[in-house]
Amino acid sequence: MKPDRGLKSRLNENMTAFRIILLGFSALIFLGGVLLCLPVSSSGRPVPFIDALFTSASATCVTGLVIYDTGTCWSLFGRSVILLLIQTGGLGIITIAGAFFLISGQKIGVRKRTIMQEAVSAPQLQGIVGLIRFILIRTMIIEACGAVLLMPVFLRRGGFWKSLGLSVFHSISAFCNAGFDLMGSEAPFSSLTAFRADVTVNLVICALIIIGGIGFLTWRDLHVHRFNFQRYTLQTKLVLVTTAVLLVFPFLFFFLCEFRDMGMKERILCSLFQAVTPRTAGFNTADIGQMSEAGQFVTVILMMIGGASCSTAGGIKIVSVSVLIISSVSFMRRRKSTSCFGRRLSEDDLHTAVSVMAAYLILLLAGTVLISMIENTTVLKAMFECASALGTVGLTTGITPSLAASSKIILILFMFFGRVGGLTIAYSLVAPESVSSGKYPAEKLIIG
Repeated sequence: MKPDRGLKSRLNENMTAFRIILLGFSALIFLGGVLLCLPVSSSGRPVPFIDALFTSASATCVTGLVIYDTGTCWSLFGRSVILLLIQTGGLGIITIAGAFFLISGQKIGVRKRTIMQEAVSAPQLQGIVGLIRFILIRTMIIEACGAVLLMPVFLRRGGFWKSLGLSVFHSISAFCNAGFDLMGSEAPFSSLTAFRADVTVNLVICALIIIGGIGFLTWRDLHVHRFNFQRYTLQTKLVLVTTAVLLVFPFLFFFLCEFRDMGMKERILCSLFQAVTPRTAGFNTADIGQMSEAGQFVTVILMMIGGASCSTAGGIKIVSVSVLIISSVSFMRRRKSTSCFGRRLSEDDLHTAVSVMAAYLILLLAGTVLISMIENTTVLKAMFECASALGTVGLTTGITPSLAASSKIILILFMFFGRVGGLTIAYSLVAPESVSSGKYPAEKLIIG
């Protein structure tokens, strides 16, 4: 018995919070792939396992890249599995597990609280259970409100139960920044292009995407301090200001440079939607493949930036990008420290932002080269596909359904990386006892 207890103890020590999160997402993707390749999941013949695994990874990682049209390929069971994967992946496996602990009344010990803290990137352990409860309740309220607002629009296209299903599915998909849709009956892979002139659909979907993308900690700060901007944390201030900037300037670009053949109403709505959706949502109301190369490249940049940390969004994250820009400006002005909104930014945060940016850019370039060679396609189309997977966005120029198996595997790994996060993967590979605080002597380099 003693050796067994020793083995169990060593396993518990090695199973850090990061490794549990990593294994949890991996297991969920595999389970989803198994369920989706069953005959009961498809409306026609069974889907090959690699395609089912791709769809499962896309749903769990709230991406939205699809090989088959979601509305026509999958049965009611298959669509239900996809929706559950989206909800679980959007909130996070640990958050969902925390919900079961709360509902069942189980005692939540320090270890479980620590794992929850890492899962939602909470700054402190104290109050983590309350934060999980806050996230779950607000999520249900927001998704329910989104479904209610979308219901009248879908009622015009079908009966009550069909419209209810469409409303709930698209509300959850939009809030979780997943980009899956059931509009294949209009036209395969059409997303929301049939609603490009519908004000309700555009505004509700955009609102759900933004709310899901600003992050759970931002919600709590807004809930506590209401409209008192001065009392917000630096994290919340950066999220809100950067989000506003990333909405206004892309909107102006798309309005002035794209969609010029549309009427004014459609042009405004399409420009707004295209400014919102690339930052990890994946819906589209315009044909991405028909956009100019400049418009597609701007979309790639937005997809790589993504949303906020501790949210349903992916990407490099807007705070990381903000820190890099602020630090660069501060360095150019030859300031010894970097500050913003009356607070100094730590060097650790800068190092983390640089590491995350470097990891994403290296993967983007490597994936672009590989997929461009494998698929014999243009660099921009390959880059667009890789950025969409890394940013967990789901937008495509139209090449996803025809990808080779090797390209699908690359994108599955990219979606996994984008949702779980590079730091989580890196920390899960490093044993706690291997972290050293020693320092080598410094030597000055010539840079620039």
